Amino acid sequence: MQPVLTIAESGRLDREAGDRIDQLMEYAGWALAGAAIELGAGYGSRVSVLAGPGNNGGDGWVAARRLADRGCLVTVHPLTDPKTAVATRARDRAVRSGVDIAGLEDEVRPELVIDALFGSGISRELPREVQRWIDLDVPVVAAHVPSGLDPDTGTPTGRVFRADVTVAFHALSPGHLLGRGPDLCGRVTVADIGLAGGDPLWQVFEDGDAVLPVRERSVHKWSAGSVLVVGGAPGMVGAAVMAAKSALRFGAGAVGLAVHPETAQAAAILAPEILSYPQDELPDRFDVILAGPGIGGDDVLESVLAHRGPVVLDADVLTARLPGLLEKRAAPTVLTPHAGELTRLTGGDHGWEAADGLARRNGAIVVLKGNPTFVCDGGTPIVVTSNGPELASIGTGDVLAGMVAALLARGMEAKTAAATAAHVHGRAGSALACERTVTADALVEEIVKHAGVTA
Repeated sequence: MQPVLTIAESGRLDREAGDRIDQLMEYAGWALAGAAIELGAGYGSRVSVLAGPGNNGGDGWVAARRLADRGCLVTVHPLTDPKTAVATRARDRAVRSGVDIAGLEDEVRPELVIDALFGSGISRELPREVQRWIDLDVPVVAAHVPSGLDPDTGTPTGRVFRADVTVAFHALSPGHLLGRGPDLCGRVTVADIGLAGGDPLWQVFEDGDAVLPVRERSVHKWSAGSVLVVGGAPGMVGAAVMAAKSALRFGAGAVGLAVHPETAQAAAILAPEILSYPQDELPDRFDVILAGPGIGGDDVLESVLAHRGPVVLDADVLTARLPGLLEKRAAPTVLTPHAGELTRLTGGDHGWEAADGLARRNGAIVVLKGNPTFVCDGGTPIVVTSNGPELASIGTGDVLAGMVAALLARGMEAKTAAATAAHVHGRAGSALACERTVTADALVEEIVKHAGVTA
């Protein structure tokens, strides 16, 4: 997984680098120059580098020198003189190498801009002489974050650059993933500049982290993992059916449905491959219970929480009284709220901090669905970034809940199961979106390709 560091933590690492700071700046500048070259900067290309007063400006001075060495026609436009010794040395080396310098208000016609102004953030609007550069219709490479974007929150402080490529140094910052950050940063690459470590705020889940359990040769349907889905009130039976089908398609060996008596016949017709049970007398043979899809209330909550194995709770059972009932649970409990449901659980808060606090207080795994999705267990949260706007369709959350339950039934640890399911859910949605509009029924069939049941 990829660490995400706050800007304060990144600054601490920089300060502790000591006499290696010049080398780190060289590596950062090389990375910026490399990104510019990938966007087409070459011999004779006109490149403008906007250099701020801090170390990000120093990174820009290094990039300018490197691009000039390749034959680019580079001009640096400094906001002010450098304020740090290392940035001053970078400027002096660039000047000695013949890099041109011009004012920010001088008339130029660049073919590419490197924004090395305020990659560590700025608490006010960008200076007036900088803002005209935002309107240029040319590719932009940003140093760590586009200037004008808060690197810790992804919130603009006013007008902000929109980058085609953002080069993050050593690690991602929260602003690359939150708020408007993903829209303004373009393609984000993380450059290894020679730093190590750091205390991560989050960890980003990557493709290589999605290692699915494989069935043993001698497995049978009950030993492969079993899931009971509880839900399906009148008018909402489809949600429970989707969740049950999802659990089966994602590798559970046996799946049952306990729905409202009025919808039992409809459920049997919609999902003949799923076992049926009365909702007022839940069987105890299933490994995992998933409750909530289309349930219409939380009347069964106590009986569900009495289950000795893992429980996944979604939708209408995510009520204000749930946190008080979780204290007696010994087995893993996974909650899968969206922001509105998290508000019900917390009494008002709905951000990732609220999800993390809920997990810490109640010993549950909280999957805060969104873009990105946060998986919290009281330790370092996992961030899932694979999900996109194609999943904004009714029923896709029921599919995710079924996937989480299936992985729990297949023996995965709860936090890993939740993060893996969320990641694969996003990947399956992206793959399906290349062919058609994503709907829950189609997504249920798509996840079969990603279930990894056999080696």
